[in-house]
Parts: sequence; structure tokens; C-alpha cells
Amino acid sequence: MNIRQTLETSIRILTSPLKSEEEMIPILRKRLTKKEYKYLQMISQESTMEEICEKLSLTPEEIESLKEKLIKKLNQEKLKQELMR
Repeated sequence: MNIRQTLETSIRILTSPLKSEEEMIPILRKRLTKKEYKYLQMISQESTMEEICEKLSLTPEEIESLKEKLIKKLNQEKLKQELMR
């Protein structure tokens, strides 16, 4: 799975197709925190929860909180518009 596919499953309503991954990466790096971006990358690489916890130095509860915040951010209209064509 790649970041684009991960985003397509995380964003609730897409009114247009997403941009290419090369176009989206700079936007995501600018708009997300480092940990959110690393989490997104690791999820797209299908890393296990243990790997994610170890790499980000977070507990499973903190990862869950990070995931919730990330999904909220990804579903904000302004960010969605930036990511779509």
C-alpha cells in the first residue's frame, strides 16, 4: 500500500481524485506534525503496532490518540482541497 491509498481510506468524502503521491508529500510534510507524518508512512508500509510504537517511542494508547488526530486533520476541508486535483 502507498500513502495515496492510505489517504483514500482515511478521508471520508473525496469530491475529486487525489493528487499524485509526489505532489502530496510536500503538502503533508508541511501540514502534519513529524510524528503524524511518520505514522502515515509506517501505516502505508503496513508496519505492525509494535514497530510503530518502537519507532515513534509511543505507547499504543498514544498511537491511538495520534491516529485520531491525524484522521481529523485529513478530513478538514482545507487540507482535503490541497490534496485533491
